Amino acid sequence: MIDWLRSLSTTQFVLLLIGVFLVLAIGSALLTWVLVRRGLHTPWAIRRMNRLTLWVVDLIKRPITVAVLDEVSEVLRSGHYTKNISDALIENHDDLVALVAEKVRQDPASRVVGHLPGYDAVVHQVSETTLRVLIEMLGDPRMDELISDLIRNNLEQIKQAVREHERDGGVPPPEPGPNASPMSGKPRSATGPV
Repeated sequence: MIDWLRSLSTTQFVLLLIGVFLVLAIGSALLTWVLVRRGLHTPWAIRRMNRLTLWVVDLIKRPITVAVLDEVSEVLRSGHYTKNISDALIENHDDLVALVAEKVRQDPASRVVGHLPGYDAVVHQVSETTLRVLIEMLGDPRMDELISDLIRNNLEQIKQAVREHERDGGVPPPEPGPNASPMSGKPRSATGPV
């Protein structure tokens, strides 16, 4: 047995230790569950193993989160999201025109205007024009750059928040207050726009 351990490289030995630790952690969690389910107290050694497992998880979860965010940001920087959005708009063109017409008809501000002759033709033409301009804008390289900058800045903000959360000892950031909707002047609800 000792000869077998001596034949392992450093990497293999570390991986073996990690594997043994994972097996012990899972075993102690299952044993705790069984004992508590039967109404017995958890033995001291199992409680100690559970605490050690939680400590190890707390120790490695932030660095792993930051490393995953770094990888995700590298992948997201290489994407062309405006082309994907443009393709989706083209694919769903007829449904979007119908949706816009339906929502404009349901809008309380357009009740009086909705009775004018040619109203449906105007709504249809405005919807077509808006979609065409939006698709052309999404095909522009400047829009692709704007979206890439937006994604990069958001990822940097998330990574910074994770690092600050680690330095602050796990204190969660304050909840943002309700902001007013620019369209209605009413505060937005917690689940979305009013």
